[in-house]
Amino acid sequence: QVQLVESGGGLVQAGGSLRLSCAASGSTFSLVAIGWYRQDPGKQRELVAAISRFGTTNYADSVKGRFTISRDNGKNTVFLEMNALKPEDTAVYYCAAKLPGFNVYGYWGQGTQVTVSS
Repeated sequence: QVQLVESGGGLVQAGGSLRLSCAASGSTFSLVAIGWYRQDPGKQRELVAAISRFGTTNYADSVKGRFTISRDNGKNTVFLEMNALKPEDTAVYYCAAKLPGFNVYGYWGQGTQVTVSS
């Protein structure tokens, strides 16, 4: 069982930065992959960035070069550093966990709102 809590969202002007955190409970955190998703009303949910338990990262094309995902296993936390934010980055951001051997993210946080004003 993994419980996830996101924080760090807020309102920022275009070009600004935010750092999201995903704090996880459970002793298996170092074994899980974590993904950051976002969803805006009327749009499909999008996988923005992901990090494996080995530290391998991947990003959606829309955020490459602007967003950085990282993890601190000692603190059971994954971070999403977001720079050069654009109004189209506005969404609710969710972190999700995927256990070893599973192909889907089975554990989700409650989400944190990010709003980028133009």
